[in-house]
Amino acid sequence: MSSITAEQALAVLREAELLCPPEQIETALDRLAAAIAARLEGSDPLVLMVMNGAFVTTARLLTRLRFPLRVGYLHATRYRSGTRGGEIDWIARPRPAVAGQAVLVVDDIFDEGDTLKAILDEVRRQGAAAVYSAVLVNKRHERKVPGLTVDFAGLDVPDRYVFGCGMDYKEYWRQLPAIYAVRA
Repeated sequence: MSSITAEQALAVLREAELLCPPEQIETALDRLAAAIAARLEGSDPLVLMVMNGAFVTTARLLTRLRFPLRVGYLHATRYRSGTRGGEIDWIARPRPAVAGQAVLVVDDIFDEGDTLKAILDEVRRQGAAAVYSAVLVNKRHERKVPGLTVDFAGLDVPDRYVFGCGMDYKEYWRQLPAIYAVRA
């Protein structure tokens, strides 16, 4: 259950700043798909979406990938409906099995990277032959996990609380076709 009401969520959207309109998202997804295809086509990858945030991005990305691949999921979070991360909570470890596979982990946003690092470490620990990461959004700031980079990123956003395109504001607005920033 969310910590805010639907009316409060509407108020946040009304006040939010549009950062990336739908057209910019579409272009970013096209570029992301082209880069992924150039690197992974022919590798028979397993694409693992990180629930819940990457559900929208992964669905939209998959329709652009025109080569054989398989799809699975995992669910790890540090937020639990909040806005600040805590310890990693594994709701569902990677499925199906990743051992011996080329794996592409798709997440919604590369913020500080603690969750993504834990996910990539787990996929490697389970014996994936190769591990790649893709995100729709890279948040620009200097607080990233040292040494962690993503292989594929769609677009950059400023260091603000963003939502839409899979990213939520207190469990609301994942379904929006654009990216918004909460007004400070």
